[in-house]
Amino acid sequence: MSLPHAILTALLEKPSSGLELTRRFDRSIGYFWSATHQQIYRELGRLEAEGHIRALPTEQPARGQKKSYEVLPAGRAELQRWTAAAQDPRPHRDTLLLRMRAAAVVGTEGIEADLRRHLALHQRQLAEYEEIEKRDFPPGRDSAQDRLRHLVLRAGIDLETFWTQWLAHALEEFAELPGGGGE
Repeated sequence: MSLPHAILTALLEKPSSGLELTRRFDRSIGYFWSATHQQIYRELGRLEAEGHIRALPTEQPARGQKKSYEVLPAGRAELQRWTAAAQDPRPHRDTLLLRMRAAAVVGTEGIEADLRRHLALHQRQLAEYEEIEKRDFPPGRDSAQDRLRHLVLRAGIDLETFWTQWLAHALEEFAELPGGGGE
């Protein structure tokens, strides 16, 4: 149910075409709520049919011309309702952790190399988030909107910090396993 709310949020920040919206998803919201371009376009159609958004009028209606969308009052009300509603946290599901548990039963072949790969991926993501923080949240940007957006980014930074620390620890543990761990 969250994809329509992610789209409403993005459109309230800036009316956009489907293409612009998918690009913005790739650069911001997609860091913590991913969606394919097809999912976004499909959801735009649903939101429009439900009266939550509308295509902005164009000067020259033309077949194949991109439509830009804006949020209607009903869409803003739905986003406000959803934002105010209580939601329980979802259990964390991670394939790597499940594979680690399985490795305890069937052996560790391939796991150490994948831990190293995951560590590199999380290190890159952490560096990217830190660069975004430096660029987009310099000292003095403290409006309510900036502070809330920065909190979301900090969650990403903190999660990536956790994963890089945990993966480094896991690799240390692998080095101490009988047989030396090293693949």
